[in-house]
Amino acid sequence: MQFHPNELFLYLDPTTSTGKQTRAMATGISSNIKELDWNKVKLTSTLWKEIINMLDLRPKDLLDRSHSEYQEKVRGNTFTMSGWLEILAKNPQYLRAPIAIYRDKAILCLQPTDILKFESAPKQGKALPHLRTSAY
Repeated sequence: MQFHPNELFLYLDPTTSTGKQTRAMATGISSNIKELDWNKVKLTSTLWKEIINMLDLRPKDLLDRSHSEYQEKVRGNTFTMSGWLEILAKNPQYLRAPIAIYRDKAILCLQPTDILKFESAPKQGKALPHLRTSAY
């Protein structure tokens, strides 16, 4: 999966209050939103590695440590990076909050208003060749 710079990518649980509010706030940032429900769509460990790098967080920081399954299966264990990526890939329900990606930047939206950080962020990345303006 590629992230298009003009597309706001949301990975969330749309049934939760935070998910619904984050989705609503996202519409104010971009009209081009790609939403994935983590209850239905699981991301690959390769994609998780890319997302973690964009977030600049540890995989463990993305997880809700109070989740009952996390307590049973993950707590107290030591994992390699590959192990953490597998946990994320197979158990997105452990995530603490929605993840938003826009213009080569990712945000863990602990509060729905966190998505507004994209509005204040400078545009990153290069314009696609067909979108560049040429100087004459």
